[in-house]
Amino acid sequence: MNREELFNLIKKKKSFLCVGLDSDIDKIPEHLKTLEDPVFEFNKAIIDATLPYTVAYKPNVAFYESRGSQGWISLEKTIEYLNKFQDEVFTIADAKRGDIGNTSKMYAKTFFEKLDFDAITVSPYMGSDSIEPFLGFDNKWVIVLALTSNKGSEDFQMMKQSYGDTLERFGIRSIFRKKLYEKVISVSQNWGTTDNLMYVVGATKSEYLTGVRVVAPDHFLLVPGVGAQGGSLEEVATYGMNDHCGILVNSSRGIIFASGESDFADVAAVKAKELQEKMEQSLANKGLI
Repeated sequence: MNREELFNLIKKKKSFLCVGLDSDIDKIPEHLKTLEDPVFEFNKAIIDATLPYTVAYKPNVAFYESRGSQGWISLEKTIEYLNKFQDEVFTIADAKRGDIGNTSKMYAKTFFEKLDFDAITVSPYMGSDSIEPFLGFDNKWVIVLALTSNKGSEDFQMMKQSYGDTLERFGIRSIFRKKLYEKVISVSQNWGTTDNLMYVVGATKSEYLTGVRVVAPDHFLLVPGVGAQGGSLEEVATYGMNDHCGILVNSSRGIIFASGESDFADVAAVKAKELQEKMEQSLANKGLI
């Protein structure tokens, strides 16, 4: 799915909601656990219930890999089911990969060729050659971790570095300070384009979105942290949207685990619809629908 198709999908559904399929087998309703593949059946029910309100789904790969081969089967079945709706949903493998080039090439083949996800989250820590193998696929997206919502993000992402800017012929030398996440966003734009590169910016860091938009005005942002983590949808929309909407806002636990009973899918639909209606208003306020 390319950028224009994603924007058209957002306008069609009047939503920029991404549902995170962090499908912890210990948290899914008990009545599903007697089935052959309880995680897939849980995911299928969530997808069916929330599809009218959702433009993207994001399985967190850790919840599948932790269960060994059975978990991988659940993931494969989930993406196969999602790909039946390929014109209606954008799919993200929340895998946070990033390694030396030949290893990244294999990761890219796994998630883009074998599983046929639209996008994958990656860590930029090892630099350009660890990211470039993911960028060689048509209509596939790399989502770079930039400013995350966890407490530990301040250990590195908020570190400041000084940069000198000299105009010798005028005898001027200026020093400015840039945070590490800003440098990641700035430098990585040289690796891809607005058609294949997004950034993760946590909703709990919404006060920084204005600054992010100065550095990356046209790129899509994947914004986790709305709902159970306490991020504000209204603030994210106000400071993060651009003229292509430019944001996918993720909610996981607040939707998929809103109920632990047999009505879990119905309750998930209600929660997704509530967010979609707020997003519709934000899109209207921006003049995008």
